[in-house]
Amino acid sequence: MDTSDENNLFMQEMVDVEPITLKKKVTLKKGVESQLSLRARREAAVKDLSKDSNHLSTDHVEMLDPFYLLEFKRPGVQVGVFKKLKRGKYSADARLDLHRMTVEVARKEVFSFIKDCVSYDIRSLIIVHGKGNHSHNTEAQLKSYINKWLPDLDEVQAFASAQPQHGGLGAVYVLLGKSEKKKQENRDRLSRGRIFAG
Repeated sequence: MDTSDENNLFMQEMVDVEPITLKKKVTLKKGVESQLSLRARREAAVKDLSKDSNHLSTDHVEMLDPFYLLEFKRPGVQVGVFKKLKRGKYSADARLDLHRMTVEVARKEVFSFIKDCVSYDIRSLIIVHGKGNHSHNTEAQLKSYINKWLPDLDEVQAFASAQPQHGGLGAVYVLLGKSEKKKQENRDRLSRGRIFAG
């Protein structure tokens, strides 16, 4: 049988056959799909930002020398209290070690650590940031960010580089303000037995 005979025979057999038409389940105008996808991604990004109450920034920071001495005191912190902090005379009730953490991970850890300490009424703590000896340049990256972040946390009243036995220039003592609960306990204790004229 020759090729043309085969084609004719095939065409005769196919005379009654109708092509199957597939209907689209969802008809989208051109560009609608990408707009919906873009909107969903934007909404998810906004939702993630609103969940993150951490305001500490990883933007530009002035890089410090590993041997730079950290010191910070808010107005109202007594000079004697600050001196005692610098000498390591307050025992640290909590400790955070940031060794080998990225800046972003350290940012989250510092923020949640301070918030946790406040919630447990812990006032004296230590953060080990390292000196940056293992970095490829002469700058102490995490130390520099600690110096930037701690003043941005309202709970932090003062901080100072630690004494050698507690990590020296690779660690910082931190003093937190009293929680509202502790302030109320002090007010209650001081007012016990006193009668106020009305």
